[in-house]
Amino acid sequence: MLCLTLVGVDEDATHAAADRVEGPADWLSPTAVDIALNGPADVRQAEIGEALAGLPVDFCIQPAEGRRKKLFVADMDSTIIGCECIDELADMAGIKPKVAAITERAMRGELDFPSALRERVGLLKGLPLEAVARVYAERVRLNKGARALTATMRTNGAHTLLVSGGFTYFTGRVAADAGFEENQGNRLLDDGSALTGIVGEPILGREAKLKALEDAVARYRLSLDETLAVGDGANDLDMIKRAGLGVAYHAKPVVAAAAGVSIAHGDLTALLYLQGYRAAEIIRS
Repeated sequence: MLCLTLVGVDEDATHAAADRVEGPADWLSPTAVDIALNGPADVRQAEIGEALAGLPVDFCIQPAEGRRKKLFVADMDSTIIGCECIDELADMAGIKPKVAAITERAMRGELDFPSALRERVGLLKGLPLEAVARVYAERVRLNKGARALTATMRTNGAHTLLVSGGFTYFTGRVAADAGFEENQGNRLLDDGSALTGIVGEPILGREAKLKALEDAVARYRLSLDETLAVGDGANDLDMIKRAGLGVAYHAKPVVAAAAGVSIAHGDLTALLYLQGYRAAEIIRS
């Protein structure tokens, strides 16, 4: 048996979407519903996508069993937080357009991630460490639903890992703020007062994110079917495709198309509804 989960941005949109799909409905919240489906998943995916065209509603088709995951691995920049930290560092240096253009191409998969990261960090040489601290204090904000997502999953026994192609200065702080147990990222090197323009090696990119997922699976003695991975850029695709439930979150088009499941409208609590959590079970701080 398959389960279709619809998550809308408002009640009217979700009800309109549910009306277009035949099957018994189990409402998880006023804006999220599970509907039982039969038939091949790939066929139903195409049918549902066509039926919901034009509605601000996200959907996911997956087996009804085993939906609640025991390991959550998330990208940071533009996924758990609403910015790209390296672009904000570049803004402090007065070169944001140049760096952001490289970031955008890297996230679309048009550039080799390690090379693009080295190039961007090189442009930040001489940026005072005070500017790095200002980026976190003034620019870094959690996306809506981040704390509720980690708190709810951890309360229900899941492990949580933040793994980023960004920098440990930010991953450690964001992990603590959002409620992740572990975090990994790249290292910005400095001379005690300013950035040196060098990123520590080896660089954590696409392959390392996948390895972080696989290592956590082995460490916690889980199966990949018990995992959830989410991200927005091309360097997240390997872990998204490998996870039991892989989700592209407000992602670049190439990533959304390749991921299979895409959240383009809802906030991060949509990932809880995809696992069958009800609104009353979500822990909100």
